[in-house]
Amino acid sequence: MPLRHDARRGAALMLAATALFTFMGALVKLLGARIPFPEIMFFRSLVALPVVLLIVWRMGQGFALATQRFPQHLLRATTGTLAMGCSFFALTVLPLAEQTALTFTTPLFVTLLAIPFLGERVGVHRFGAVALGFLGILVIALGQGAFQGVVEAWVAIGMAVAVLHGVFSAMTTLLVRSLSSTERSTTIVLWQSLLMTAFTGMTLPFLWVTPTWTEFWLLLAVGLVGGVAQVLLTEAFASAQVSSLGAYSYTGILWAVLLGWILFGEVPGPMTFLGAGLIVLASLYILHREIKRGAKR
Repeated sequence: MPLRHDARRGAALMLAATALFTFMGALVKLLGARIPFPEIMFFRSLVALPVVLLIVWRMGQGFALATQRFPQHLLRATTGTLAMGCSFFALTVLPLAEQTALTFTTPLFVTLLAIPFLGERVGVHRFGAVALGFLGILVIALGQGAFQGVVEAWVAIGMAVAVLHGVFSAMTTLLVRSLSSTERSTTIVLWQSLLMTAFTGMTLPFLWVTPTWTEFWLLLAVGLVGGVAQVLLTEAFASAQVSSLGAYSYTGILWAVLLGWILFGEVPGPMTFLGAGLIVLASLYILHREIKRGAKR
């Protein structure tokens, strides 16, 4: 799939993908009241599989699964499944806006984990940004009553799991970086999709809840919306440099606030907005430093 070098097209596609991913999160939250989140994950992976095959076909590299690094693909699929599981579980217990804000912690953990995984040296600027991001997490927690003994147990667990999503998502990012040095992108995408579908499918005999017809169509919608969002995201990255698109993903917090209010009657407090702002600011500064370091290299 040739790079189009169209910044406006890339920005528009990134904005659309972000909106759809947030809408998918709202659907997961709707279903999570009765359907176990691993079951929702299975439908998300299975229904999106044809969309993944479309992405691979669009890349024009063939459907090759041959690899010399299957253990790394297995580990990458494991961390990806854990990241999705943390995200979906957090959606069932947290307000949509807060869960979305906490998913923005991934760049913070990428910075920290790049030290032991990739041997990168992290300077005072990026360490400062990471500290600012973690301050944002504490601000959001404080808004929920943390440190005052009034936070509900499930909310506290949900916040911890949402932060763990950032850890597993960062590990996935670093594993993809490593795999990309020898593997074709189509090989990485295909193994990821097939293995994640298999992993989530293995949980079904232990927790299956038969969905109503309405829930069944919503489950299909989760996979379809997520798959379309993945196509738009891939097209966005094919249209412009990744570094120029990162900021647009943070519009997800705006969609989360709007959908949370319309669908669930959730109105985020000022602490949520302040904490989300600190996390976004920290992530954008890390992105700025990455671009600056790349220019020097």
